[in-house]
Amino acid sequence: MSEPALDGLIEALRRLPGVGQKSAQRMAFHLLQHDRDGADRLARALLQATTSMRHCSRCHTFTQAEVCSTCADAGRDARLLCVVETPADQAALERSGSYRGQYFVLMGRLSPLDGIGVQALEARQLLDRAADGVVEEVILATGFTAEGEATAHALGEALRVRGLRVTRLARGVPAGSELEYVDLGTIAHALVDRR
Repeated sequence: MSEPALDGLIEALRRLPGVGQKSAQRMAFHLLQHDRDGADRLARALLQATTSMRHCSRCHTFTQAEVCSTCADAGRDARLLCVVETPADQAALERSGSYRGQYFVLMGRLSPLDGIGVQALEARQLLDRAADGVVEEVILATGFTAEGEATAHALGEALRVRGLRVTRLARGVPAGSELEYVDLGTIAHALVDRR
């Protein structure tokens, strides 16, 4: 028995990271059988987010305004610019409470096998922002995966050529990990002990 609406819901749920066929089916059946209000709320929230969220014109994170609240916050230290791979990494650093500078979100990382080069990461905009005369230190907070290390190396070289001080998160963050999954204490120590 195949129902197009149910099949469509299951396929949509499968697009989420880590959700396979069985998990998507369980979620779909749960929403339809036990939580129709939750399903409606989820649908409205997804629609609102996809129609109203954009990228910040300064740092590329998600925001509803032209400039995100972090970039607009005059209390943040504009001399520090932390480069992260994703908005989830930025959120993890923010939750640690140990960083009060500005951000630049790459929205990815170098992955030559997938055709993602420096141009795809908006590196030109990062280099221009870092060389604005205000930024004194660029903290490369990419993941410690092979791609994250390659990204940090390529960006670090380009930033150093422009005379900027470039640091990297300390190795307190486990190799092969994604920042959004690292505990807050480890992130805080990695920021304090950056090199």
